[in-house]
Amino acid sequence: MTTQRAVPVSVDAMIEDLRTLVEVESPSRDRDALTASAKTVAAVVERRLGGHAVLVDSAAGPHVHWSGGGDPRVLILGHHDTVFPLGTLERRPFKVEDGHATGPGVFDMLGGLVQAVHGLAALEDRSGVEILVTADEEVGSHSSRALIEERALACGAVLVFEGAADGGGLKTGRKGCGTFRVSITGRASHAGLEPAAGVNALVEAARQVLDIAALGRPELGTTVTPTVAAAGTLDNVVPAAATVVVDVRVESADEKERVEAAFAALTPHLEEAEIEVEGGIGRPPMPESASAELFALARRLVPGIEGMAVGGGSDGNFTAALGVPTLDGLGAVGGGAHADHEYVVVDAMTGRANLVAALVRALQEA
Repeated sequence: MTTQRAVPVSVDAMIEDLRTLVEVESPSRDRDALTASAKTVAAVVERRLGGHAVLVDSAAGPHVHWSGGGDPRVLILGHHDTVFPLGTLERRPFKVEDGHATGPGVFDMLGGLVQAVHGLAALEDRSGVEILVTADEEVGSHSSRALIEERALACGAVLVFEGAADGGGLKTGRKGCGTFRVSITGRASHAGLEPAAGVNALVEAARQVLDIAALGRPELGTTVTPTVAAAGTLDNVVPAAATVVVDVRVESADEKERVEAAFAALTPHLEEAEIEVEGGIGRPPMPESASAELFALARRLVPGIEGMAVGGGSDGNFTAALGVPTLDGLGAVGGGAHADHEYVVVDAMTGRANLVAALVRALQEA
């Protein structure tokens, strides 16, 4: 059993640590930046909780793993990579103003990490608690998924510290999500002299976009959204290649299977055009049933706290799909994820940290 002296939750101390994490920029896929970020996360965890935070190397960058010792009971799950490129901090430095903390990554999800650590610091007994902070959540969790699943199964309960839902609610369900890339190969020709000699990949792409968009079933919670397209080289050349990138969100396993089968069955409209489809729905849906037990516990601790299903995915999708009780949205109250107006409500930080402590204590005693 690991026992540490509890410390009161301090807003000033949380802001200090949040500034420290934000000012070490951590864009996904930048291994050097993520290595520096992981070391900083580990240092904050060790300073506040004691023990040793292990850096787990991966192709994406280091993940951070800490254990309070004893039999694992609950996994605190988050990520330290952000969507913002290096240099964003210079343009948008960390600051606290008018009750909001702002800066790249404060809401998604460095604020949540800080609250989780400080909530645990308020517990004298941290045995049975593990923290896993991954380096690639924003880009699909390909290098961290196996580790996430391993620790989730070992612990038996997962608390995810992604930002809160609107109004500070918890996230009790999430859609499955994924990305498809449709590549079209045609044949180039002179657009003026021999247009008919070519196979126009842009025209084929346009027709495929209509077919793809028609796969959506909003009444079932399924959205299929073409988001990025590219084609052509010069204004007098029939395009020989085109690509279409598609965002997909689903609420059920049946819809996941239907949509993936439909993409696999895409066929060309133009003779001699060729189609190749890559990708899939990598994050399975997180049904609300996966969070029911933990959400009921949270409502006993904070009567009236709201829960809602949301469209975005997180690493909680993976743990819920294993049948491990998972509650998401326990992180910062705020908004503007992935946007320049991203913010954290400072006055809510203490309450969220105290909720962490109460949930973990209840799970330790269960």
